Amino acid sequence: MTKRGHAPWWIVVSDIVLINASMAIAYWMRYQLQWLRDVSQPHTLAAYIPFSILFTALMLINFRFDRAYADWRGRSWLDHTYRLVNAAAKSVVVLFAVTFFIDIFRPVQYSRALFLEAGISVVVLLSLARLVQGGVESYMRARGVGTTRIIIVGAGEVGRTIMRTVVAQPGLGYEIVGFVDDDPEKGRTNIGRFKGLGSIDNLSDLIEGLDVDEVIVTLPWMYHRRIMSVVRECERKEVSARIVPDLFQMSLSQVSVGDIGGVPLVGVREVGLGRGALAIKRAVDLVGSVVLLLIGAPLLALIAVLVLIDSGRPIVFRQTRMGTNGKLFELYKFRTMRQGAENDLERLRDLDEIEGAMFKIREDPRITRMGRLLRRTSLDELPQLWNVLRGEMSLVGPRPPTPNEVEHYQEWQKRRLQGRPGLTGLWQVSGRSLLSFDETALLDIFYIENWSLWLDFKILLRTIPTVLFGDGAY
Repeated sequence: MTKRGHAPWWIVVSDIVLINASMAIAYWMRYQLQWLRDVSQPHTLAAYIPFSILFTALMLINFRFDRAYADWRGRSWLDHTYRLVNAAAKSVVVLFAVTFFIDIFRPVQYSRALFLEAGISVVVLLSLARLVQGGVESYMRARGVGTTRIIIVGAGEVGRTIMRTVVAQPGLGYEIVGFVDDDPEKGRTNIGRFKGLGSIDNLSDLIEGLDVDEVIVTLPWMYHRRIMSVVRECERKEVSARIVPDLFQMSLSQVSVGDIGGVPLVGVREVGLGRGALAIKRAVDLVGSVVLLLIGAPLLALIAVLVLIDSGRPIVFRQTRMGTNGKLFELYKFRTMRQGAENDLERLRDLDEIEGAMFKIREDPRITRMGRLLRRTSLDELPQLWNVLRGEMSLVGPRPPTPNEVEHYQEWQKRRLQGRPGLTGLWQVSGRSLLSFDETALLDIFYIENWSLWLDFKILLRTIPTVLFGDGAY
């Protein structure tokens, strides 16, 4: 059985194969291709087998000390590559030293250039392998294979941080079977897909009944005795227990850890985008919106004509939404409902299929024929490129709420308003209308706390198949 968070055995086996393959590739480059400089009397490949074995052992030892196989889950490709380069460099230096001593005592010349080529080859092979391995693992875990079933103890801000991370990154392979809390009311209230399982007093029975692999404790530190009783209960049930420091109910993304002379210090940093990041994001939005408006102008005109033919005027629907920090703006969409549809909202309220502040029904009778197609493909949202151009929205960001929705927000959900709303976002590529309101909020807050250009790029790429296949749209 794989230890918690460690790389599975097949990763280690594939590494051993590829490390030896890199030595064979280096031999071929050195003696067959005569790379770097010509060699008149090459050794046989068999002469380098002991070095290949030593190289493999050195790489694995370096991986061990650098914890390359520990804390495997969720590690970035760049982090993997850094550890590969570090291990390869140290291993090649040792091989150089070994050949130096061999040269002193035996009249045999081994190619140090070959070892350098082996170091380069192993980094290339293993870094490519990490891409493939990570993709395979994420694909399998997102489909429930090799997942870790966990219960969260505590439904506060820290508990919700764990939940939104799991929603945003299904490839991590965690399945939250539910949560418990000291507050009976909180413990019985579902948060999106995450089930409230009741009081902490039920934890022992829940661990057995739900086949739990791990318990994550997110209670405030003032409940120290309660935390320790949970840990002891997990030990009795032979279930892993991990404790997340509460740090006064702050979001974990606000916490920075450092030290002064070895004394650990916990600091608080501001969540959100700095000025430099905001400037870069705005520049991308400007360029992207202008290019898309120019390229998409014929499509925009065609849709406008079709909407006019299907249901008349107005072609564009305007609605007041809340942007950054609650600032109001007019959002533009192609009209997909018949005129006067908002007057029927109260009559249809009982058919709402989404718990929380949003209103959604699968077969909304107010939607026009053309509107159903536009919604399925998200083409009704193309006029929002004008909002992006004006700086009211971004290409990627949280879902823009209506003022009425915000009135029903819980306190933690208001943090969605800290980011500029987006034309697409994590919520859109993670299920769209199939998500509950709480799950949408969790994803939006995760995006705000973990923004990067790379995250925006991944969301934009994932938006393409989501729109083409109409995943989660209605």
